[in-house]
Amino acid sequence: MTDFHLSYGTEVAEALRDGRPVVALESTIVSHGLPRPENLRVAREIERAVRDAGAVPATIGMIGGKLVVGLDDAQLTRLATVDGVTKLSVRDLAVAAATGVDGATTVAATSAVAAAAGIGVFATGGLGGVHREATHTFDESADLVTLAQTPIVVVCAGVKSILDVGATLERLETLGVAVLGYRTRRFPGFYRTDAGFDLDWSVDSPEQVADVLAARDAHALHTGGLLVANPLPIDEQLDPDLHDRTLADGLALLERDGITGKAVTPYLLAHFHSATEGASLAVNVRIILRNADLAARIAVAAAARDAAAAV
Repeated sequence: MTDFHLSYGTEVAEALRDGRPVVALESTIVSHGLPRPENLRVAREIERAVRDAGAVPATIGMIGGKLVVGLDDAQLTRLATVDGVTKLSVRDLAVAAATGVDGATTVAATSAVAAAAGIGVFATGGLGGVHREATHTFDESADLVTLAQTPIVVVCAGVKSILDVGATLERLETLGVAVLGYRTRRFPGFYRTDAGFDLDWSVDSPEQVADVLAARDAHALHTGGLLVANPLPIDEQLDPDLHDRTLADGLALLERDGITGKAVTPYLLAHFHSATEGASLAVNVRIILRNADLAARIAVAAAARDAAAAV
């Protein structure tokens, strides 16, 4: 396990000490994923959703070069409102710490830091994955390799539909990351309920996820992560026809403007927000709130199971 030098929020430190359920949350959605001032309001709502379901939220970020597990409201406000917050993946953490920057952690970085802190459940919106045309560009999110090496449960709504979903599922299989559909046998497509791919495994309750974690621990299988894919209800997804038209237009604009590499995802997400007149943003918020609630209930179930086993 990577040895990070971590600072803990008071509430999170007490919860970890007492064996109470904790859910990790990323900060990239706060600084880069949502427009101001909605980003701060939604960040607080996400933490409230975790608390309402019985767990302690631990939003992770970097403040002045210090990795903080459990940002307080002033620190959260800082990452949501100041300019120049750096987007941090795992590879960036040491450099960012040494240079004293303010930084927001991606799925990969949040997973790694959470696991190092002893937090076993993480809620996010959509996982990164294999980009379209990756056979030529080799463009693949660090989220995938990090999950292969990190024993954490990640609750998400699949991968962003702007990516190559099929190739991402193949990579997850190759990397040994198990994928559980939550009350579904179909892999969700972030904005869409169904991305068009079957899943081998499904669970119907947070307690079943806790059972999987207990089985992992009993068999000493601690090497990789577990992905819980939580689809939006059909009546809450982005209209599929609107989604497909917007994606096709966005891909054409990418080629026209020569957008490549790290700029692709934010470019396409901004296009979705503009072209759907904010509908995609509303869907994005529903996704993360639902995932925060489910992650908290999984953390509560896992903590209860651990407490019962210790008696």
